[in-house]
Amino acid sequence: MRLLPLAPALMLLGACSQISSQAGGIDESRFRADIKELSSDRYLGRLPTTQGETLTLAYLERQFRAMGLEPGNGDSYLQPVPMVTYTAEPGARLSLGGESLSLPEQAVLTSFRSAPEQRLSDSQVVFVGYGIDAPEYGWNDYQGLDVTGKTVLILVNDPGFASGDPDHFKGSTMTYYGRWDYKFAEAGRKGAAAALIIHDTEPASYPWSVVANSWTGPQLDLADSRDPHPALEGWVRKEVAEALLAKEGKSLEALMAQAALRPGNLPLSARAEASLKQRVEHATSHNVVAKLTGASRPGEVVSYTAHWDHIGADGDAIYNGALDNATGVAGILEIARQFAAAPKPPARTVQFIAVTGEEQGLLGSRYYVANPTEPLASTVGVFNLDSTNVYGAVREFTVVGLGQSQLDDYLGKAAAGQQRVLASEHHPEAGGFFRSDHFSFVKEGVPAVFAGGGTTPKSDALARYRESMRQEMKGCYHNTCDIYREHWNLSGALEDIEVFYRAGNALANSDHRPGFKRGSEFYSLRPAS
Repeated sequence: MRLLPLAPALMLLGACSQISSQAGGIDESRFRADIKELSSDRYLGRLPTTQGETLTLAYLERQFRAMGLEPGNGDSYLQPVPMVTYTAEPGARLSLGGESLSLPEQAVLTSFRSAPEQRLSDSQVVFVGYGIDAPEYGWNDYQGLDVTGKTVLILVNDPGFASGDPDHFKGSTMTYYGRWDYKFAEAGRKGAAAALIIHDTEPASYPWSVVANSWTGPQLDLADSRDPHPALEGWVRKEVAEALLAKEGKSLEALMAQAALRPGNLPLSARAEASLKQRVEHATSHNVVAKLTGASRPGEVVSYTAHWDHIGADGDAIYNGALDNATGVAGILEIARQFAAAPKPPARTVQFIAVTGEEQGLLGSRYYVANPTEPLASTVGVFNLDSTNVYGAVREFTVVGLGQSQLDDYLGKAAAGQQRVLASEHHPEAGGFFRSDHFSFVKEGVPAVFAGGGTTPKSDALARYRESMRQEMKGCYHNTCDIYREHWNLSGALEDIEVFYRAGNALANSDHRPGFKRGSEFYSLRPAS
C-alpha cells in the first residue's frame, strides 16, 4: 500500500477537518468507524445468506435502535427477502451453427429457471438487432416475428449509441432499452427459449473478462422473481457472432449499421444446441428498514437507500467492499443520525433502507418495491448512496442520469450552498443510471436519484491526493484491495452526505410531489409537477 508523505498527509487531514466542521452535525469519526467496521475481515465480504450477513444485520439494527429510529417493517427492522441460488454444474455446453463454443472463453450460459436441467435442441437462431420493443420511439425489433422456442441473438446497448445521432433515442446516453436485463426480459416476454447478447467492449463499456467473471459461479435471484426469463440466457463474444453470420453469407458489421438506423430482424438457418445442469438452493436474506415518522404528513415518505452487501470471500481472499458499499451504508447511517438529532421530526416520514443483493442484480431493492413497507404511491422521492467519494472535496456534484427527475432541483440547491454545481456523469453510455438500487424504484414510477462526487478538486493539494489515491485504488473494484484506508481523505464524502441530508430534509418538509421530467422514458409514470 502506498502511503502519503507526512507533510502532504497532514495538510490533507487539515483540509478534511475544515470540511467536516462545515458539514453541520455530520461526524467524520462516526462515519469512518462505520466504514471500518463493516469492511473488516470479520464480516467476510458481506455476502447475502452467510455469517457475514448475520453480523451486518446485527450491526445496522444496533445503530438504528441507538438513534431512536422506529422499526420499518412492523415491529421489526428486518424485511426477509427470499432468494434462490443457481449454480451451474461442470459440463455445460453451447453450440451455434454446429460449432461448439468454449465456456467461458467464447460464451457464458446460465438459467434462472427452477428446473435442475435445461436443454435446447434444434432451436432456430434469429438475429433481432437490439432486441427492443419501445412504442414511444416507434421501434420494435420483434415486429412480425414469432420467436417462440427460438434463440435470439441481440446487440448490446441501444441504437442511439451506435448511430452517433444525439436525437436518436438519447444519443450516446444509454436508455433502459440498452441494458442487458431489459433485453433478456423482453426476449422472455416474446417467448424465446434462449437469448444471447453479443458482447462488444465499447458499447458494453466493459471487457469480456467482466462478463466471464460475473456470469460464472453461483447466480442469485429472487425466489418469487417476476422477470420473464428465457430458459437459457447468456453472452457470446463478438467474433463468435461474426463467424456465425459469415457462414450465412452475412456481415455482422453491416447488420449492426442497419440495426442502428431502423428496427429489424433476420431469421437464420443456423440452429442452437445447449444443455446445462444446475443446483437450485433456497435461502433468505434481509433488507434493514428504519424510519422516523413525520410530524404532520406521516403517510408521505422520503427514503434513503444503500446496499449493505458485497461479494463475499473465496477461501482466504476476502472481498471487503469498503468503498463499494460500506461507504454508502455509513453515509445513510450518518444522515439518519442528523434527522434523529434534529429538534423535531420533519413533516413527512423519512425512511432508511439498507438493501441486500445489489451486487447480484438489485435483488433487495427489487423485492422491496414489490413488497413495500410504505406504499410506493406515497413515496415522494428516493436518494441512493452507492460508493461515496473518497478522493477529496470537489467543485461538482455528479448526478447519474441528470435531467431524469425533479429531485435534481433539491440536490442542486443543497450543492449550491457549498458553492458546487450539478454535473452529469462522464460516461452516460455505460448506463450507470440503471445499475444501482434507485432504479428499482424508478421502474415503478418513484423518482429516485443516484449521485455524488465530481472531477475537479477544490485545491492543488487535493488534486495531488486525488491522483495518488486513484493510482492506489486502480483495479480495486470488486477486488480484494477494496479495503478501508486510514489515510482516505473523506472531505468529499462528508460534503456529499450533507448535500443528501439537506436535499432530503427540504423534500421532507415540502408539500411538493416531484416527478419525472419531459424527455425521461419514465415521464408517463409520474409526470413532473
